Amino acid sequence: MKAVLVVLAVTVGAQPAMQFSRAAGEWTEALPIGNGRMGAMVFGGAADERLQLNDDRVWAGSKMDRLNPNAARALPEVRRLLWAGKVREAEELAERDMISKPRRMPPYQPVGDLLLHFPGHDQVSAYERKLDLSTAVHTVRYKTFGAAYTREVFASYPGRVIAMRIRSDKKGAVSFRARMRREADAVASARGDLLVLEGQALPHGERQATEPRAGTRFRAQVRIGLTGGEMRASGEELIVTGADEATLLITTESGFPEGDFEALRRAHVADYSRLFGRASLQLDSAAANVKLANLYWDFARYLLIASSRPGTEATTLQGLWNASLEPPWDSKYTININTEMNYWPAEVLNLAELHEPLFDLVERAMEDGRRVARTMYGARGFVLHHNTDYWGHATPIDGVGSGIWPMGGAWLALHYWDHFDYGRDREFLARRGFPVMKEASLFLLDHLTEGPGGVLVTGPSISPENRYRTRDGAVGKLVMGPSMDSEIAYLLFTRTMAAAEILGVEPGLRAELARARGRLPKPRVGKHGQLMEWLEDYDEPDPGHRHISQLFALHPSDQITVRGTPELARAARVSLERRLASGSGHTGWSWAWIVNFWARLEEGDKAWADVEALLTKSVLPNLFSTHPPFQIDGNFGGAAGMSEMLLQSHSGEIHLLPALPGAWAAGEVRGWRARGGVEVDMKWAGGRLVSARLVSRLGGTYRVRVARGDLVREVVLGKGEGVNLAP
Repeated sequence: MKAVLVVLAVTVGAQPAMQFSRAAGEWTEALPIGNGRMGAMVFGGAADERLQLNDDRVWAGSKMDRLNPNAARALPEVRRLLWAGKVREAEELAERDMISKPRRMPPYQPVGDLLLHFPGHDQVSAYERKLDLSTAVHTVRYKTFGAAYTREVFASYPGRVIAMRIRSDKKGAVSFRARMRREADAVASARGDLLVLEGQALPHGERQATEPRAGTRFRAQVRIGLTGGEMRASGEELIVTGADEATLLITTESGFPEGDFEALRRAHVADYSRLFGRASLQLDSAAANVKLANLYWDFARYLLIASSRPGTEATTLQGLWNASLEPPWDSKYTININTEMNYWPAEVLNLAELHEPLFDLVERAMEDGRRVARTMYGARGFVLHHNTDYWGHATPIDGVGSGIWPMGGAWLALHYWDHFDYGRDREFLARRGFPVMKEASLFLLDHLTEGPGGVLVTGPSISPENRYRTRDGAVGKLVMGPSMDSEIAYLLFTRTMAAAEILGVEPGLRAELARARGRLPKPRVGKHGQLMEWLEDYDEPDPGHRHISQLFALHPSDQITVRGTPELARAARVSLERRLASGSGHTGWSWAWIVNFWARLEEGDKAWADVEALLTKSVLPNLFSTHPPFQIDGNFGGAAGMSEMLLQSHSGEIHLLPALPGAWAAGEVRGWRARGGVEVDMKWAGGRLVSARLVSRLGGTYRVRVARGDLVREVVLGKGEGVNLAP
């Protein structure tokens, strides 16, 4: 965090912005731009500028049958061994016969780099590098040789292009060399006014021996236009001399947009501002940490707009931005929390359409998910495990400690309900939401097996990435009936039943789901007063584990609430405190989830303490969240947690300021959304609500609660009608 505050001075002006007094020296100091499809990390060097480029379709590998041919035969034996307490034998069999072949999925890869060299610009003054979050325009300014230089760059969604303009206040002073490069598997060329980089995303490292030499092909082009001056090609470079101004258009599409730079800029700002301007948060505090938190919240909205637009791919572990041919965890989709967390802020912060790429990903993965459900489990519906990728692979990968977790599809299906619940679009529910929820439920109905006392449990499975210790001292990963699985199944069955009832369909399925839901294990309190993580009250070899999966019932679910289930809420708190006392957190996304937990427990000061921990311990110089090294989920999860502190709308109530910390004594939010099709504006001062306005997009009756648990009243609103509330 010292790097952010001291070395690279992050500031907040009248409009949210990130401003630095020197160029980025490394990738985690560069600033991201993106239009959902294309992204770039902009370094801002005066003499040497680098734009590291991404396209969300550039993936190594190919769609193939990765299912272990022995998986179906091994499944009943693994279950038998687990029920018999022979954990080691069960894991050895599962490792050999259930993990996919090959064991890993292919990675998301970069397009390459655009490199600009400005001769003689090594010594400059008045340097400024700024990313304006209100316009999504990156600007570099500096002076050298008695001239002032300005470079603007943005990624336009309507223009489907990254555009850069280079200007000087001195006529004929713009001269530079431009070229493109990629670490491997691409060829660069220059001709006329074009730079071209053509290549294919191929596997590297250990995967070269197991993964087909295949991947998506790509072509990146840069067209340079000049006002004044000259340009010529030399080898792989374009050389510009003596121009007044230069415009660079960068695309991975087949052509370039019409219009000059100013027209592209106006269209870009109008399009982006339409989204960014819908919601706002203003924390009225002079404290630097509060201002930084406010900026972090705005930055998360910026990142979601930049990395997830309708018609593009869903945000990966690194959003849209990756510079490595072999990125950490392959920069794919980890769906045992990380991908879901990426989309937690989408609905409440009025960016609902940005949720759509996630639905596209799920529906693409359902094809392989159906095959794996049928072939591996003998089940209807579809299954996804803890990872998927651009190709939609559904098999368990990596190893038993993370891969054999059959709940990824079920968790993702719940996002369809959330999208419906905030907007109440019945047509979406019928066309997309219910069909996916139904198929995820059908898989679980067939997958569940009877356990002690007649309960229905999943298995073999894990409590994501954690281990347990049995009474005889054995340490295991695989288990039957981990708590998180039962909590996800309970919520999915509940939401699927509700969707079917709203649509007036599938009475037989509703009855079947109700019967199965009644036999799922309920959340239980263990020997330490904690919420139990497994079917039995096992000890924990890693008491500070980063996943706190048994608290899914607290967040993002609402099966545990402060007033509805006080005993379980106390147990959830004990689990959280025990994890934190043993060092949990320590990654950006884990801190972010903890913020959401404290918000649901209505502990504002504790939530704020973990926001501070997130910003102090898990943020890079450019405000990217760490894993380490970098994952974007902490950015999105942190913003969602801050939002949960100020507005919650689960369990049939709209709760205003449910977890307001003392450090946020005054502030204002505008344009936020609550479940039930309601938009919320509110102000508070002195730690208490001053005013609130609720506007219903559909009409309905709403229960409204304010801070400290006081029920205000039931509010009845017609379609488009609003109400002003003042305590």
